[in-house]
Amino acid sequence: MKDSLKYALWIKTEAKRLGFNSIGISKAVFLEDEAPRMESYLQSGYQGNMAYLENHFDKRLDPTKLVEGAKSVISLSWNYFSEDVQPKDAPKLSRYAYGKDYHVVLKEKLFTLLAFIQERIGEVQGRVFTDSAPVMERAWAVRSGLGWIGKNGLLILPQQGSYFFLSEIILDLDLEPDNPIGSYCGNCRRCIDACPTQAITEARVLNASRCISYLTIELKDTIPAEFHSKLSERMFGCDICQEVCPWNRFSIIHNTSAFMPDKQLPEMKADDWYELTAESFKNLFKESPVQRAGFSKLKDTLQILKKNVSIY
Repeated sequence: MKDSLKYALWIKTEAKRLGFNSIGISKAVFLEDEAPRMESYLQSGYQGNMAYLENHFDKRLDPTKLVEGAKSVISLSWNYFSEDVQPKDAPKLSRYAYGKDYHVVLKEKLFTLLAFIQERIGEVQGRVFTDSAPVMERAWAVRSGLGWIGKNGLLILPQQGSYFFLSEIILDLDLEPDNPIGSYCGNCRRCIDACPTQAITEARVLNASRCISYLTIELKDTIPAEFHSKLSERMFGCDICQEVCPWNRFSIIHNTSAFMPDKQLPEMKADDWYELTAESFKNLFKESPVQRAGFSKLKDTLQILKKNVSIY
């Protein structure tokens, strides 16, 4: 067995032991096909005020600019699917925000895996990423054979769905690459039709500036009035395009303690959220990705949702 295959098998076995769901490997090459797509996307203005997407354009496409001499990209997925634990009348959090911040939790796992690689194989240079640097994680996941890009722009794993965090390790080590798989959305357009704000302009093209996740998290300004009645009771993020996806019927509830819902969530009804204070926000979301929006942003969104209830 050649070393590149042997090393790949070692790494995949250890990644599974650590709890990663799927692991794939691709060659660290320039993402030639992604360059014109990314440029077109930015020119359209679909990124809204997420100016950071316009930075480090070359690094997003060329992994050797992130890790000198990069030869392989390891793509990994981690299941975060949970049943909706919130009361029916309560404003909704996206499922990925039920537990602790995934950046912190997964980075610890990734560093453990990188340390294993260096201890088992020798002097290997690499960096770990999980939605925290200019890395086109979905493009690498597709190249690594984890799944395909659905019409909602999210990665779909065969027979598993899309409720997954993605991570990468870029190494200056030759590893046996995996092969991409086909796309299996067919003629389905449930995600496109279900989006309340028509953010999915066409298959695999998302106008983020209209997306509820963007409006409730990334947008620093007040949510425009045209979207107030279309928020679908979402106060942080949105799972609608995933909830209607047929592939998510295969979703399995995760068993990661760090991502378990806070015990208060099932008890908090609409009025509890509308009366949320800065102190209760701090206690409830101390280690949560909801911190990204912050108390003021969440409170503003809740006031819009409260007004919607009074109107309708």
